[in-house]
Formats: sequence, C-alpha cells, structure tokens
Amino acid sequence: MVEEVVGVVAAVGAGALVYLAAAARVVKQYERGLVFRLGRLHGEVRRPGFNLIVPGVERLRKVNMQIVTMPVPAQEGISRDNVTVRVDAVVYFKVVDPSAAIINVEDYRFAVSQMAQTSLRSIIGKSELDDLLSNREKLNQGLELMIDSPAVEWGVTIDRVEIKDVSLPDTMKRSMARQAEADRERRARLINADAEYQASKKLAQAARQMADTPSALQLRLLQTVMAVAAEKNSTLVLPIPVELLRFLERGAQPPAESSGHAQSPAPAGSSAPAESSGDAESSGHAESSGHAESSGHAGTAERAEITERAVDRTDQVGEAMEMLRRAVEQ
Repeated sequence: MVEEVVGVVAAVGAGALVYLAAAARVVKQYERGLVFRLGRLHGEVRRPGFNLIVPGVERLRKVNMQIVTMPVPAQEGISRDNVTVRVDAVVYFKVVDPSAAIINVEDYRFAVSQMAQTSLRSIIGKSELDDLLSNREKLNQGLELMIDSPAVEWGVTIDRVEIKDVSLPDTMKRSMARQAEADRERRARLINADAEYQASKKLAQAARQMADTPSALQLRLLQTVMAVAAEKNSTLVLPIPVELLRFLERGAQPPAESSGHAQSPAPAGSSAPAESSGDAESSGHAESSGHAESSGHAGTAERAEITERAVDRTDQVGEAMEMLRRAVEQ
C-alpha cells in the first residue's frame, strides 16, 4: 500500500515537473511578452522575468524593445535641378507599443524599411543637389517626419534618420571640381589685388618719407646690396639710385652765361666854373673809360671761370658715366 502511494506521488510530481517545464517562459529585460490564448490576445503585456502560460492553449510572443539600426538601400533618383544622384541612409527606430507592432502590421521591420525607401526617393525628387550635399540636417528631419507619420500606427517610433552618402556621376564631380577651383582662383586674385593695393599705399608713404630725407634712399640701397650679397650669388646687380641720375642730368646741362653790363658813372663837375669845363670833361672821359675797361676785364674773367667750371663738370660727368658703364659691363 505504501508503495502504491509513493508511486502515485512520484507520478504526480513528475507530471507537475513536466507541466511546469512546458508552461514556464522567461522574458528578458529588453523584451516584452504577448500572450495569445486560442489566437486571441489575452491579458496585459508580460514584464521581464519568469512567466507561466497554459501549455497547448496559450502562446507567448516576445517583442524586442531595443533600438533597431536599419540601413536603407541606396536609392537612385533625379533631384529637383535635374541631377542624377544615388543616396543611401540609415534609420534608427524602436517599438513603443508591442501590441500594435504585432497586431496592426504583419512585419514591422519590413514595413519600416519600405517606408524609408519610398520616403528617401521622395526627398531626392523634392530637393536640390546643394541641399543634398550641404543641408543634410534639414533633409534628415523631413525624412524622419515622413517615416514617423505612418509608423505611429504600427507601435513604432522613429528615433533618428541619417543620410549616409550621396553619390554623383563622374562628369558632375569634375564639373563641381572645376567650379570650386575657379571660385578659389577668384578669391586668390581678389586677395592678391587687395595686397597690392595696401602695398602701394605703404610704398607711397615710404616714397614721401624718402623724399623728405634723401639719405634714407642710400641706406635702403645698402640694405638691398647686403640682402643680395647674403645669398652668395656670383653676379651682383647694383641698382643705380635715382638721385645720382638726377645729379648727372643737372651736371650735363650747359651753364647759363651771365650778362654783365658796365654802366659809366655820371660826369662829375657839372657845377664847376665855365672856364674849367674842358678839364672836367677830359677828366670825366678818362674816368668813364677807365671804369668801362675795368668792368670789361672783370666780365671776361668771370665768363672764363664759368666756362672752365663747366668744362670740369662735363669731364666729371663723363668720368662718372664711364665708371657706371664699366660697372654694368662687369
């Protein structure tokens, strides 16, 4: 009798263990469970942990609540400005309502993928090429709204949409490269022109300063010679100062002759007596002739001295020009 009781208890225990093993279900932390009793949703969403169902009558369906990263295949289309482009993107979404994600749509992953592809093609047709290349944030927001609107009924929310890459034809890439090169060249020319303008203003100020102090030009010449000599070149080009050329030009001009006119003094003795008028007249003639002769000799000597100086200056100019010619030939 005791053995029969022990056998019955053992059989009941084994049956309970088998039933428990068949009814036990474990829902992970990132999952939620839906119980279908005879094909109908029963009860609330099962929380993570250990759960029991009726074997053979109920069935547990688990739904992943993690954020899903879904790449969108590259879509080729024509942009608003008639440029053929190929764009691919990535969609981040997650399930917020497990019941709607399982009941309202057959496969919510496939549905989100197809909606993302059609929305991406629509965005390509509505946007221009410049927007696709530089204004991606705005396009991402628009694409997210287009996908999220129907996904709300599926119990899915779109977390983020990103356009990964925009592929262009090779001809368009070359055209854009030429455009960018031309734009950079234009900016470089403007910068160079502005630099030349500022440099010309500084040079004009320097020229005025050197005009006030001519010795500064000679110092600048010496600095230039030192800078050129520091390069250890075999040939040294020595610039000729402008002031030296002006000096030579002034020296080459013929001096203007001075015209000295000797004036005879008025005859003295006009108030002398009548009887001595002859003597006064003779003395007056003698005095005037003496003065005229002396002034004539003075003018001749002065002209001779000026001519001699001009000859000396011409010789000096010739010697200087000869020295410059030899320096240039060397």
